[in-house]
Amino acid sequence: LLPSQIRELVPESQAYMDLLAFERKLDQTIMRKRVDIQEALKRPMKQKRKLRLYISNTFNPAKSDADDSDGSIASWELRVEGKLLDDPHTCLVLLLVQLSKQKRKFSSFFKSLVIELDKDLYGPDNHLVEWHRTPTTQETDGFQVKRPGDVSVRCTLLLMLDYQPPQFKLDPRLARLLGIHTQTRSAIIQALWQYIKTNKLQDSHDKEYINCDKYFQQIFDCPRLKFSEIPQRLTNLLLPPDPIVINHIISVDPNDQKKTACYDIDVEVEDPLKGQMSSFLLSTANQQEITALDNKIHETIESINQLKIQRDFMLSFSKDPKGYIQDLLRSQSRDLKVMTDVVGNPEEECRAKFYHVPWSQEAVSRYFYCKIQQRRQELEQSLGVRNT
Repeated sequence: LLPSQIRELVPESQAYMDLLAFERKLDQTIMRKRVDIQEALKRPMKQKRKLRLYISNTFNPAKSDADDSDGSIASWELRVEGKLLDDPHTCLVLLLVQLSKQKRKFSSFFKSLVIELDKDLYGPDNHLVEWHRTPTTQETDGFQVKRPGDVSVRCTLLLMLDYQPPQFKLDPRLARLLGIHTQTRSAIIQALWQYIKTNKLQDSHDKEYINCDKYFQQIFDCPRLKFSEIPQRLTNLLLPPDPIVINHIISVDPNDQKKTACYDIDVEVEDPLKGQMSSFLLSTANQQEITALDNKIHETIESINQLKIQRDFMLSFSKDPKGYIQDLLRSQSRDLKVMTDVVGNPEEECRAKFYHVPWSQEAVSRYFYCKIQQRRQELEQSLGVRNT
């Protein structure tokens, strides 16, 4: 901060003080926002998006003049592909994210994919095509299935979404009670707690227990239970979520080759802002620049204070050179006395008039009396004579 004397000398310095006040407000706002971001990152940040699924197939008729075995047998190829539809409200954010992050693959949205072909055509052992995610799975933008055949085939696609965090399908009774079909475990427990508070099921004397109403008794099969027991009891009431079922006909008609079936699936993806928020918290480049500027400002303020001291020295000396030099010498003498731990005033004691004071005669008499007494005690001790 600039001293008040400097602000009085330079009225323009008030602009700097106003900047300091604004900086304090800005720092408080940034700190509050950082805390808000930290709290927001602790919660799952999901965004509802549309995943468009494309199902198409091609047919390759048999060729009598083909040299290889593949060309001499009629076959069809089924393709299952998809992509996320752009959200107009987040296009700019997505553009920034895509510049720094690779686009998410289609298979990353699913835990498993099962294609069930007509059992009558392909037999009980060859009618299923399955894909299941493993820790070493390589993500892909689509799936392709090729089989021999020259007739249209009915197939059923079973797609299991990969929910993060995992979601569960509720028992029908619990689903009707809470109005939830599929949700995460934490959201289900929160909905249960909301139901308990709304219906005042918590025991008024022992808050740890819950008095079950008729619906809770049907679901949990007990009249009273602890709230801490609910997560364990929920295990038997939570089922794997239902897969997405799509019925499709693989057509071998040449007129249907260019037709593509499209389906929109609701999926949850990470909010694009989450990455930006995390990078904001971890970024130190701006902080280093701010620290460097703060150090530069501090050095400038110190330089201004030194110039103010020099200015005061010159002004005082110009107004009264003699008086200023005397004051300076007295000040230096006091500083020297403090630094050397000197008792008394050696400068005045060197002068004769220092001793021409009323109390000096008595002080000299007391001094000599003390010395005589001290000498007498030394003589008595040396001669072994006791003082009577």
